[in-house]
Amino acid sequence: MGSVRRATDGRAQATPDRSNLPAAIADRGSRPAQSFVRVARLLVAACHPGPSLAVTTLAAMLAVAADLAPPRIALLAFAILSGQLVIGWSNDLIDATRDRVVGRTDKPLATGQLQARVVRPALVVAAVLCVTSSLMLGWRAGLVHLLLVASGLAYNFDVKATAWSWVPYAVAFGGLPAVVTLALNDPRTPPLWMMVVGAGLGVGAHFVNALPDLDDDARAGIRGLPHRMGGRRAQVTATVVLVLASVAATIGPPGSPPLWSWIGLGIVGLLAVVALRRQGRTPFRAAILIALVDVVTLVLRG
Repeated sequence: MGSVRRATDGRAQATPDRSNLPAAIADRGSRPAQSFVRVARLLVAACHPGPSLAVTTLAAMLAVAADLAPPRIALLAFAILSGQLVIGWSNDLIDATRDRVVGRTDKPLATGQLQARVVRPALVVAAVLCVTSSLMLGWRAGLVHLLLVASGLAYNFDVKATAWSWVPYAVAFGGLPAVVTLALNDPRTPPLWMMVVGAGLGVGAHFVNALPDLDDDARAGIRGLPHRMGGRRAQVTATVVLVLASVAATIGPPGSPPLWSWIGLGIVGLLAVVALRRQGRTPFRAAILIALVDVVTLVLRG
């Protein structure tokens, strides 16, 4: 309670108790910080963090294999990550209504935890950073990377609902090695087999990523190639494509494959069994691990 003091005109007046002011001020000061952290966490959840981090890691590992200087590797990783943010956030913005209808509780925009007016400025900033950092890699590497990002955006807007839904993945993953090699001081195109490996991994990832959402997507009117093939056929196709891409990664580099390379292929075989037999998100996680094994193989043989 406030204390009472006598005013000059004889009337009693209450003075506020200031003993708790520091705590109140601190509480008010902490609220913006807590709000910022919460929004940041929701933005991360809306950018498809798993695939974004995986693609960025794969690109960085390819850059190591290509002997890019550390500052160039950091710049390339930043460009790839910003491009993934553009693709991820635009995907959730475009699909917000559809995700809400099918009850996607893992999508902050669909649940209302995150507002579109927050995501749109973040998307614009990511796009500016993507264009800037990509072109800093050199105009060849920059234009190729922007083409790959445009391919991802095309998938988000319309292609995912067609029989050509696999094409943006093939283009994006198949072209990723070119971004790396064109960023060298002596720009060059990657060997064809490397781009084939990337395209195969991308197509396989598309199929296994679509598997858990086939029913929800069908209700929302999305009928990409995995949806048209059906769950089991899509799962088998994804596994076969991933294994063939791994075989290409093993025998594609010049020279005889070393023993550990065959061991890596054996690990891929075990992961393929997991991708073939399990349901839910497990096949997608297995596909990401297959891609990592293949890239490690390329790095060590590089």
